[in-house]
Amino acid sequence: MKEKILVVENEIIIASDIKSCLEKAGYIVPGIAAYGEHAIAKAAEFMPDLVLMDVMLKGQMSGIEAAAEINTRFNIPVVYLTAYSDQSNLQKAKTTQPFGYILKPFEENQLITTIEIALNKYQKEVVMREALAQEKEQQKNQSQFFSMLSHEFRNPLNNISVCTELLTDHSHQLNETKKDEYLNHIQKSVQHLEHLLNDILLIGKAETGKNQFDPKPLDLEQFCRNLVTNIQLSASQNHQIIFNIVGSNSSKENPRLVGLDEKMLLHILTNLLVNAVKYSPQGGKVKFELFYVTGEVIFRIQDEGIGIPEADQENLFSSFQRGSNVGSIPGNGLGLAIVKHYVQLHGGNISFASKPGVGTTFIVNLPI
Repeated sequence: MKEKILVVENEIIIASDIKSCLEKAGYIVPGIAAYGEHAIAKAAEFMPDLVLMDVMLKGQMSGIEAAAEINTRFNIPVVYLTAYSDQSNLQKAKTTQPFGYILKPFEENQLITTIEIALNKYQKEVVMREALAQEKEQQKNQSQFFSMLSHEFRNPLNNISVCTELLTDHSHQLNETKKDEYLNHIQKSVQHLEHLLNDILLIGKAETGKNQFDPKPLDLEQFCRNLVTNIQLSASQNHQIIFNIVGSNSSKENPRLVGLDEKMLLHILTNLLVNAVKYSPQGGKVKFELFYVTGEVIFRIQDEGIGIPEADQENLFSSFQRGSNVGSIPGNGLGLAIVKHYVQLHGGNISFASKPGVGTTFIVNLPI
């Protein structure tokens, strides 16, 4: 589709000639204006790709003033039409950062060429601005990431340092129960650091594109049953994981097998099931369902836990983001970011619904 060009010209006959010339060249002219105020209104209405602006307009507002307003409010490129080439007008016009000048009288070829150059130049500027904004956002995200990373490492390291100091300096004053307690704190902190490092390595692989997606035939039903057995063993007696299958695989070659990346799927489902148990501190049922539909499998994991506050839901899949209601429940906020990446590598989708105090449901769709 050709670009839209708004013509703002003091003389109606010249404006009509310009309109005809532009339309003959394939451009769309959604409107003509002779007053600065009208030009601004039409720019707001039509949002053109470029404005041809006469320096001298009817009314109290000049073309330069109208161009400045259009540039500020809508960031639309402007090319000036002018019968004047004196330095005073040129200096005023430069402050509005125009994309070209056309001196009257002009040839049709000159008009079209100037417009094409202006549109091309503007598109390049847009690309550069977007790239710069993206780079700034990336730098901001990296800064936040390392700040949060530092915080996540500091807590377990402090615990190890304090407990080690107590055991070293006050060992003779501590009974065996206290010593075991401090050693347990150290062990848990080391495990936390180990999990954190593993998750950071996975995030790093995701950001550098080093995760190799390797789908292979998988007995999905047996895979899920084994996973439930393993997680149920580590869960408390107050938690009950209920696994159900709806439908069946339509593959004629071997209905038991589906093509998925086993390692990534293990991480996806383990993380979601462990979270369902972990964030249900009072216990309850965790429903784990596998649905076979045409061309894909769907996993639904539903818990009766603490839920996710609405204010936290928007950024749930971002690194180091956790619900504000997790309290002392351990975690580093990296798991769901990795889960989403693995789901996307499968070409799938992950969504959730949650209500504080009621529970959370995650749904993962994976094409097969």
